[in-house]
Amino acid sequence: MIIYEAKDWWGALKHFHTSFSIRVLLRRVGFVSLYGILLTLFDQHVIDVHLPFDGTLFSLLGITLSLLLVFRTNTAYDRFWEGRRQWGSLVNYSRNLAVLMDSLLPDEATTNRIYFARMLSNFALALKGHLRTGVDFAELEDPGDGELETLPQYTHVPSRIAALLLRRMQELRQDRLINDTDLISFRLYHQNLLDITGACERIKKTPIPFSYSFFIKLFITLYVLLIPFVLVQTYGYFAIVAITLAAYALIGIEMIGDEIEEPFGLDCNDLPLNQIAQTIRRNMHEILGVPPSVTVALKQETDYIKVN
Repeated sequence: MIIYEAKDWWGALKHFHTSFSIRVLLRRVGFVSLYGILLTLFDQHVIDVHLPFDGTLFSLLGITLSLLLVFRTNTAYDRFWEGRRQWGSLVNYSRNLAVLMDSLLPDEATTNRIYFARMLSNFALALKGHLRTGVDFAELEDPGDGELETLPQYTHVPSRIAALLLRRMQELRQDRLINDTDLISFRLYHQNLLDITGACERIKKTPIPFSYSFFIKLFITLYVLLIPFVLVQTYGYFAIVAITLAAYALIGIEMIGDEIEEPFGLDCNDLPLNQIAQTIRRNMHEILGVPPSVTVALKQETDYIKVN
């Protein structure tokens, strides 16, 4: 995710060329501009280009297209914001679980403290990988008992980690280290972890309907290809500038919607899931008083250097 200073207007413009989406947009706008230049030259020097339509029709079509793009962008941003809300909730519930376990486990229960600190951290990291290209098991910490080696055989790793957490709590209850009330309190927070997982999967696996996305792209394409025939009659060579600006606005808005409707990807404007997961990991170890392993500490430092 791009980190920027919202109030630094000129500072943001200096990074105009660094965004991959902007570079793709400029290439597409360049093709439209070239099309507009050729059409304008053809109209001015070869034959008068004329369509049996006036600007009123294209004004009405432009209003309709604007309304569609507003709805498209709002729908995409709702998906983006819902994804951020779910990961914000994951941070909160993970902290609540860590605080609960810190109050239940005695200070000398080092083994159990390490287990819950690492498994709660692993859940966030596994969910990140599950929503992207796959779980990177090298990121996960071994909680002990050889459970880390068994995780690759499961297709839904976050659910397996959640099951192991609840199983460990049942063992603590059987050993009379916690009581039934403590187990109920744990399950209330634990259930939310799986609810967040399901909500994120719903966002990922339910894209904008293809027919709707196809219709808007086709509408924009036809509008951008036909409007030069109207503008060149009125503006002459200045139609090239008008065509370029119109293409930049319409294609850019549609590309923004395409990018943010899938918030869990690896595009530059997608959610910073790795940073959020690393925040959860640091919080879990700090709350439960467990130092992270050397490998994890180096990984966190590497991520920090990349971001900054």
